Amino acid sequence: MKTSFRDAFFIALHESGRSMRDVAIASGVSYEQLKKFKQGKSEKTNAEDAAALAAALGHSVESLLGTAGVSVRSMIAVAGRVGAGAIVNLTDDHTKGEGLYQIICPPQIQPSGVVGVEIEGDSMVPIYHPGDVLLYSRHALGVPSEALNRICVAEDMDGHAWVKQVRIGTEHGLFNLISANPSGQNMLDVPLKWAAPVRLHLPAEFVKRV
Repeated sequence: MKTSFRDAFFIALHESGRSMRDVAIASGVSYEQLKKFKQGKSEKTNAEDAAALAAALGHSVESLLGTAGVSVRSMIAVAGRVGAGAIVNLTDDHTKGEGLYQIICPPQIQPSGVVGVEIEGDSMVPIYHPGDVLLYSRHALGVPSEALNRICVAEDMDGHAWVKQVRIGTEHGLFNLISANPSGQNMLDVPLKWAAPVRLHLPAEFVKRV
């Protein structure tokens, strides 16, 4: 698959450890323009700006494309936070925007339809810890059968987001949300808008923001 300049630039930016604002200043390309480029609102940039952006990272356009050509992967938005004991509203859920921040899609998963959330709270310790990122896919409302008895990202009817093991409750349409931490609080007979099994877990130390 041919590498786009946009993909190559943001992968190189991520690997450099520099901020987007820093590179915008160094290149002379406005931060707002660069932000739109990152969000996909502007898929292309002119040759002069492309050269300036590449140079700000120590590359020519050609070397930048060559460096990224073997390992290009898409980015995934970490769209919000999810409560593991903490009460959190899941904002910007399932968005195509940039969310809280973005990460490079890990090689174990295809990025299409995948959303990330960051954990807040400790009710899922020792399985998950605060600051860890969970990746999941949700295609519709409701709780599918594959979500039952698995650890899921879920949203209740009050708009609060949770990461818990989802089990069937005492009545149809109600679910028990179970904590992994023995000191964590279980939530019984909770109606849910939706639940989606966790597809991949990234410990906080391996999460590098783009």
